[in-house]
Amino acid sequence: MIVSDLHFGKTGHFRKAGIPVPPSVYKEDLQRLFQQIQYFQPKELIFVGDLFHSRANLEHEMFKKWRFDLPSLTMHLVMGNHDLHSKHDHDDLDLIIHEEQLVKGEFSFVHDHGPSTSNLPPSTYVISGHLHPGIRLHGNGKQSLRFPCFYFTPTFAVLPAFSRFTGMALIDPKRGDDVYAIVDKSLIQVNA
Repeated sequence: MIVSDLHFGKTGHFRKAGIPVPPSVYKEDLQRLFQQIQYFQPKELIFVGDLFHSRANLEHEMFKKWRFDLPSLTMHLVMGNHDLHSKHDHDDLDLIIHEEQLVKGEFSFVHDHGPSTSNLPPSTYVISGHLHPGIRLHGNGKQSLRFPCFYFTPTFAVLPAFSRFTGMALIDPKRGDDVYAIVDKSLIQVNA
């Protein structure tokens, strides 16, 4: 299972700055991830960056407890720009840390597919996060809605942010790209 941009600790970070964000946002994301793991039963879980949003806080401790409820699941973290912790800060989480990339067969996992892909094997398909991709869908009456999406090109894929407490960067897909908008609990293919 591959997920990106969970930003655990972001709600606590905002609360420390005086911005009232309910802690239930974090708990709902963690519960949703647990439900996905129970449903799909993966042998490995790959976080392609931004697992954490800021330095250790109460949510880090809650994640630690959650992580050890799944002792047989191997978890990899490809470090993202918000993963400010050092490798040693993750020692207590039983995560396999990858500074820039994880290569598995024909796939390369990175946080940001731009600058961090120059030293990857040229034949690998790159799977990343970082952008929090979104797509705007237009109706006949000039109305439009924005949705998070999965974005696939012939050479790379960008996963949506798993956390619901993030923004979106609208993408401009090209002909031949595949985009799947997340609408409620469904995926809807959007033609480029």
